[in-house]
Amino acid sequence: MKTFTHRARANANASLISMVQRFSDISIVFLGLYLVCVFSGVDFGYKDLVIALSVIVIFQMIGGITDFYRSWRGVKISTELILILKNWSLSFLLTLGIVSLTPSFDIPFHVLIIWFVFVTVGFVFCRSGIRLCAGFLRKLGYNNRIVAVVGATPVGINLLKGFMEEPWLGFVVKGIYDDNAQIDLDGVPYGGNLDALIHEAKDGRIDRVYIALNMKDEAIIKNVISQLTNTTCSVLLIPDIFTFNILQSRTEEINGVPVVPLFDTPLNGINMVFKRLEDIIVASIILFIISPILIVIACAVKFTSPGPVIFRQIRYGMDGKPIKVWKFRSMSVMENDSSVKEGANKQVISSQADSLIKISRIWADFFPANTSNQPI
Repeated sequence: MKTFTHRARANANASLISMVQRFSDISIVFLGLYLVCVFSGVDFGYKDLVIALSVIVIFQMIGGITDFYRSWRGVKISTELILILKNWSLSFLLTLGIVSLTPSFDIPFHVLIIWFVFVTVGFVFCRSGIRLCAGFLRKLGYNNRIVAVVGATPVGINLLKGFMEEPWLGFVVKGIYDDNAQIDLDGVPYGGNLDALIHEAKDGRIDRVYIALNMKDEAIIKNVISQLTNTTCSVLLIPDIFTFNILQSRTEEINGVPVVPLFDTPLNGINMVFKRLEDIIVASIILFIISPILIVIACAVKFTSPGPVIFRQIRYGMDGKPIKVWKFRSMSVMENDSSVKEGANKQVISSQADSLIKISRIWADFFPANTSNQPI
């Protein structure tokens, strides 16, 4: 009975933190616009209230889509801050786009910019403060969880070492349980064999069990899971898929079946939206900066060789979809094929124009490599 009370308090604290996060986010967005209007000498009226509520609704919707209000225990604070700033930026842009369609909502532009910066800083300080308070309370013993690992594998050892080095996460390390007691655990305590784990779990002395066995130990995994079914501890499986070269791993569910993508595009959901915005904005800025050079190259190509200036080539992007790439024409033919006979036409572009085109290729190869590595 005591174990159930302890676990209920842990779940209640997790839900309480999520509620505090939601309330703080809504308060920062609303009070941010109100304070900016007051200190800027702008009356906070009906239109300002509508804009603030619209941003809050959109922000909460995006937070639900990105699963933002979840447990962040064990996740780096930088990951949480990056996601909330992405959600806030997208919510702000969407609201401005909707408001721009209504001429009556004519809030001064400088007020909107100050509001955006104020809320951004508020999110960073507030989320960091919540993390610090939660970590301080966990150090005092509140909402701690006793964890154990099944299997003396490197991933299991590294997991418990991380818990031991960062006590503010609220995980109390019980040890590694394995039938082979002669394995070097690199400073991590040895809890005993698997029978000892089952006995302690049934007594309620363990809150969370991580199974970190190899794929070949399928029978042992099934046996441990079967015996832990009737206990009150949470059982989590660490998949032995780290032998694959996984850049970005995440779990998905397809028709109730859990899957782990091994090779997949890292751009999904809100990341794809921000990537597309980055492509458009950064590409527009770069084109504006180098437009004088492009004009000179276009004139050189046009005056030194008859025919169009731009050569359109078909390439293949994501999912094998064909895309059209525009280039300055560097040959005297326009065939878009695998074999092009350049010698069939005696007219060639001058060496000056060809040199300018090579310079433009250096620019074209440099900027995409530094701004976007994954084309959409």
